[in-house]
Amino acid sequence: MTTLNGLKLTAAQKPTQMTSVEQRRNKLAKRLWEQIELAKAQQTGKTFAPIKFRSITDTETGQRKQVEMAKRVKAWWFVAENGKLVLSVRYGTKVLELAKGKVAVEVGGEKDLVPVLEVLKGAVLGGELDAQIEVAANRLRDGFRG
Repeated sequence: MTTLNGLKLTAAQKPTQMTSVEQRRNKLAKRLWEQIELAKAQQTGKTFAPIKFRSITDTETGQRKQVEMAKRVKAWWFVAENGKLVLSVRYGTKVLELAKGKVAVEVGGEKDLVPVLEVLKGAVLGGELDAQIEVAANRLRDGFRG
């Protein structure tokens, strides 16, 4: 027992479930990570295609099996009329309203894209966009009901 005396013991337990807010935050943070990797790949002239698994049914045997496929990642940025790069943040198919009436971030050039995406990812993980994510999630959910 003398070995454990040097450690700070606690009664903390690992949470069994994440809250819906944390799940939504993590979902958006993952999508932002994909956008960061896509931007890095485009700047170096490479392609970025993460792997996803898809279940298919074999027509001959009728067995279901998992197949690896390349996931298509669409860029969230585009060139605006003024010639500058503009980035809109998406949650599912909905564009997030970052501020009242503002749905995009003016990036400037391609070299500024990755730092802006990392700032946005930090804001999402810090909980700064929770209200906007909640609104987008509710709009998505209502679209499935209607």
